[in-house]
Amino acid sequence: MNIEKGYVDAPVEPGTDLVAEIKRLKKEKNAVILAHYYQKGEIQDLADYIGDSLALAQIASRLDEPVIVLCGVNFMGETAKMLCPDKKVLIPDLSAGCSLADSCKADEFKEFIESNPGHTVISYVNTSAAVKSLTDIVVTSSNARQIVESLPEDTPIIFGPDRNLGNYINSITGRSMKLWNGACHVHEQFSVEKLVELKKEYPKAKVLAHPECPRQLIILADHVGSTAALLKYAVESDETEFIVATESGILHEMRKRCPDKTFIPAAPNDSTCACNDCGYMKLNTLEKLYNCLRYEQPEVNVDADTAARGRKPIERMLEISAKLGL
Repeated sequence: MNIEKGYVDAPVEPGTDLVAEIKRLKKEKNAVILAHYYQKGEIQDLADYIGDSLALAQIASRLDEPVIVLCGVNFMGETAKMLCPDKKVLIPDLSAGCSLADSCKADEFKEFIESNPGHTVISYVNTSAAVKSLTDIVVTSSNARQIVESLPEDTPIIFGPDRNLGNYINSITGRSMKLWNGACHVHEQFSVEKLVELKKEYPKAKVLAHPECPRQLIILADHVGSTAALLKYAVESDETEFIVATESGILHEMRKRCPDKTFIPAAPNDSTCACNDCGYMKLNTLEKLYNCLRYEQPEVNVDADTAARGRKPIERMLEISAKLGL
């Protein structure tokens, strides 16, 4: 068994029914599979729970199973491990990173905080454990606005690392948070010009956009919200056509929940692609998930001191979210 590449590089017997084997191993090892909405559809279908970052953190915090397999990117695995230090947390491919998390190095963020003393530090969940350990409150796109609004209006705030989400929150709350200059490469790549063309092609379609998108795209949206919020809106809406400006993995659940509705992925600037995928999210495959359960590797570990400090702002987020009914 070799995990030097970030995943278990072990042969799989030809003809193996991966779906059946994953289900068998999950039961045998008393494991639970959590998957983000941006995962491949076949992995979402195998998961015990699917959700956005807030939902996965809430679920992880109350699980009884001793083994958690987090099908997402590595900061999600770290979050689960910090919330469940006594559980074994696995991720099919440890090299599944995050461009947004990578845009905020802990040592640089620490300097930014020190140069702006007296600020409450709010960090987006899309950050490393080390950055979370420097933070007062962690937020997700599902609860960022409400948590910011729960603080006194005169509270000076540092928000990182997503400048687009931070700008969006500033615009709808009237706050003037100091923003770290980071961004998600997937949401940054959406083409405004192509969105305008799609709106002409589908004049009745409602545009759904994630707040990580740039402002010029947000302006064109009919509804802005987290992945879970966009799904909820699509399910409950009387409209039947939607242009979706977030990672294309969410379309799988949208189409499952709303088979009679049409979902069109917004396109990136790259003219060769009609949708916008996160290559990191798509690194997880059925074969890697099978070997992950089979060998119980790769395991996510966070050093005890970082985990202890990083767990506090996550728990504060969960506490505030519960009080606000989120």
